[in-house]
Amino acid sequence: MLKTRVLTAIALLSLVLGLLFLAGPATWIAFATAVALVSCWEWSRLCGFGPGARRVFLAASAAIALALVLAGLRAPAQVFANLAQASFVASAYFWLFAVPAWLALRLRPEPWASGLAGWFVVWPLWASLVVLREASPWILLAAAALVWAADIAAYFAGRRYGRRKLAPAISPGKTWEGVVGGLLGVLALGVALDVLAHAVPGPFTPLFEPAAGLPAVLAMLALAALSVLGDLFESWMKRGAGRKDSSSLLPGHGGVLDRIDALTPTLPAAALLLSLA
Repeated sequence: MLKTRVLTAIALLSLVLGLLFLAGPATWIAFATAVALVSCWEWSRLCGFGPGARRVFLAASAAIALALVLAGLRAPAQVFANLAQASFVASAYFWLFAVPAWLALRLRPEPWASGLAGWFVVWPLWASLVVLREASPWILLAAAALVWAADIAAYFAGRRYGRRKLAPAISPGKTWEGVVGGLLGVLALGVALDVLAHAVPGPFTPLFEPAAGLPAVLAMLALAALSVLGDLFESWMKRGAGRKDSSSLLPGHGGVLDRIDALTPTLPAAALLLSLA
């Protein structure tokens, strides 16, 4: 199992990094769209849809994908930028207000409401993959690495020091000590990026100018905290559907949503902060 998990991770990382740094804009948009459509398919398995309703949801998801791809490839840059910005704002409201209430009340809404929530999860993520990559592949990679650093640090801190459960009814393995460890891991990453930005001029340098360094690190910590919501929300949806994984597409890892759950609130928020900065 561990060997399968490692081999899958290496293959995925090689694919993503190759596309991130070498693919043209159209190829990257096609990749982001494939990720989004697979995520919609997996999400439809968590909503409690009947067969007919599920087909309608997937057909509507495909129509949204087509419209967004055409906008990304054909629409004037400012039109697409405004569309993406609107999706990032909607995503921020969804994750900051709707999801905490959803989890606190342990709601299991009607399938149509769960399906609509899935679009707030998936399509702002699609837009952020396009916008952040256009800004700089390194910035997109750093935003993703922030989540990975938080996840890895939280795992080891939780195993070593974990005592108080974060949300036992949703994800029994998560602890408050793990969350603190994750934030400390991101703090270390932020300091490292700050040092690197001043030592070697590059895409991070404008983000860590003397007046912006501390706000940038604080923003990274906020994004790391937000990533926990993404993880918990997908866990809650899977628990309600009686599933351990969103699918079995990725050997040793489960589904695509299982790999990107923490990115779904984080990357749109990062893109929104970047646009405001």
